[in-house]
Amino acid sequence: MGFSLRGLQRRVDVPKGSVAVYVGESQKKRFVVPISYLNQPSFLELLSQAEQEFGFDHPMGGLTLPYTEEVFLDVTSRLHRR
Repeated sequence: MGFSLRGLQRRVDVPKGSVAVYVGESQKKRFVVPISYLNQPSFLELLSQAEQEFGFDHPMGGLTLPYTEEVFLDVTSRLHRR
């Protein structure tokens, strides 16, 4: 499994050290989170559950998490407080 961003034109600005994440079940909302979240167990659990249920096909050009915004904000707010 792997992908390359080389050669892709950026559609939106994402600051260095961050990653775009699209969250939502029907309508997707874009969030920009620190890349350090990708090492946190609670965020990795969201990614693992999304992979198991939906795979890693990300047509929007970023990580797509099929959770409610409330679930995502709950996890990221706890990470932000650390």
